Amino acid sequence: MVPPRTLHRLVLPALAVLSVALVGCSSPAQSASTETGTPAATTAQAAPAAGTSGGAQAEVDVEATFGTTGDAITYNPELVPAGATAKVTSSTEGTSSTVTLAVTGLVPNRTYGSHAHQKPCGPAAADSGAHFQHVADPVNPSVDPAYANPQNEVWLDFTTDAQGAATITATQTEWAFTDQAAPQSVVIHAMRTATEPGKAGTAGDRVGCVTVDFA
Repeated sequence: MVPPRTLHRLVLPALAVLSVALVGCSSPAQSASTETGTPAATTAQAAPAAGTSGGAQAEVDVEATFGTTGDAITYNPELVPAGATAKVTSSTEGTSSTVTLAVTGLVPNRTYGSHAHQKPCGPAAADSGAHFQHVADPVNPSVDPAYANPQNEVWLDFTTDAQGAATITATQTEWAFTDQAAPQSVVIHAMRTATEPGKAGTAGDRVGCVTVDFA
């Protein structure tokens, strides 16, 4: 039989251990801040995905020589001679995208239309699809100025100098290219782009095309 004094020395430490164990098992709700309406602090933040808003950046730089095949195709050698060149650069940051088109070797002192298109260039002039639009027109072809305009599309009309060269830049300040929504080519047209209802966005025949992956 254990003497009462010895039993007292054994029971007190056991009770202390049990008390510590019960405190360690308290629920998150019990151990969180007791101030009403104060959530637990969170420090981790997801990084913005590439090609989207939130400070993401993307750069594009394509140089090509026009021919009958390849990244730059001429559909009208009289207006876009084989051997003419095109350089397309693009930068995207946050909710803004900028595109610059520089050409050489075209017809001197002539005005051309030019736009970003949905698909890559192909053997046929129509292979590049319609104009890229930030908000897509439900009607195709899109000739409504509410959709076919330089704020909703990328227009790069230019007039060459005496040497057949030109540089033009278009900047979108309200929206940007993303991995899921970006043009895949720049098409050069025979005429300046029209703006009136029923013809908005049209610019005559497609005379040249440069494949550019803007995503």
